[in-house]
Amino acid sequence: MGEREIRAALDRHWAASDADDFEAEHQIYREDAVLEYPQSGERIRGRRNIQASRAAQPNRKRFTVRRIIGAGDLWVTEYVLTYDGRPSYTVSIMEFRDGKVARETQYFGNPFEPGPSRAQWVEPTR
Repeated sequence: MGEREIRAALDRHWAASDADDFEAEHQIYREDAVLEYPQSGERIRGRRNIQASRAAQPNRKRFTVRRIIGAGDLWVTEYVLTYDGRPSYTVSIMEFRDGKVARETQYFGNPFEPGPSRAQWVEPTR
């Protein structure tokens, strides 16, 4: 699978994530994929387990992709994941093997107020 095809698969994945289309969302993963959340110390093995864990999540979710960058088998997506109206700035690192995601690691960061010590150099983004 070439980079254009991977990028198109990522676009479909994030659109399906935002639409709560759990079947389409998880087509990107290998059957033996591994998902890690380092901040909570969780590891989920297997495409079906990843899908089931996300389907069981009770919050209303929205996904807003800020950018996707990658090459070869390593792709990074920066996005805002909003749970019940509360944003979390998120990075997803996906490692592909044979055209499907073999491993994904997600990092989450909550918004915070800007520091006054750097105010003179800051351009607000929100």
